[in-house]
Amino acid sequence: MATRLDHHKKEVPLIVIVGPTASGKSKLAIELAEQYKGEIIAADSRTIYKDMDIGTAKPSKADQKRVPHWGLDLIAPNESFSAAVFKAYAVQKIAEIRARGHVPFLVGGTGLYVDSVVFDYQFGPVADPEKRAELEHMSLAALHNYCIQNNITLPENDKNKRYVIRAIEQKSISTKRSELPIDNCIIVGITTDREVLRQRIHIRCKQLFDDGVALEAKKLGEIYGWENEAMTGNVYRLARQYLNNEITESEFKVKNETADWQLAKRQLTWMKRNPFIHWLSLENVQNYIAKYLA
Repeated sequence: MATRLDHHKKEVPLIVIVGPTASGKSKLAIELAEQYKGEIIAADSRTIYKDMDIGTAKPSKADQKRVPHWGLDLIAPNESFSAAVFKAYAVQKIAEIRARGHVPFLVGGTGLYVDSVVFDYQFGPVADPEKRAELEHMSLAALHNYCIQNNITLPENDKNKRYVIRAIEQKSISTKRSELPIDNCIIVGITTDREVLRQRIHIRCKQLFDDGVALEAKKLGEIYGWENEAMTGNVYRLARQYLNNEITESEFKVKNETADWQLAKRQLTWMKRNPFIHWLSLENVQNYIAKYLA
């Protein structure tokens, strides 16, 4: 047993910070990573896309200069990506960060991405094209019904047919996962009062519009087309409706806020299933991690 402890003393821990959208986890992670010679791996299924900066609330270029960030701008919006690819990428980055003597921080709200690393998911083969064609012929309502009947958890973006199909495929892929988190890993979740979180989402949605998300969406639509998976995500779908004069500016803001609030609730539902998360307020997370890294 002693040797294992000695080994752990040598190897820096993996710090995992989770929480719903707009909970303040990114800002906190940057402060902690700055303080403890850390590097951040973003576990976010939206910030993986190049050129999607405003709509995905990607860390600013200035924040990215403060501490190294990984997991951003990995693919073009019209390219495909999976949790299996993310897991392999993150595991490699964690090893590289530790090799530099730095502390790896895995930070994000995409539950499947986080869990794939923390519970060492072993992904099965890629999707069966015949089965996929069959699923693609089904309506969104029929796919939702299929998920309910087969006990499949709906994805975060359950209005997006491709995401629902992927959830069904992943269920049949027989992903193996550990019951316990990987060694030398600490997982903290940020608790936020419901009203405070709603207010933060409200401010962020207004900011998003003021920062020019509609213009960003217009450029992305011209370059990559509007029909790919990334562009059918909440904010870009709404931006397209706004650009087409189908909704007003105030309707855009209200709908986006509602979508983000629903996303936050789905993220929390996913995270609450993990009994290994230490739930703490934003202020207390800092002290808790500081003690652990001291």
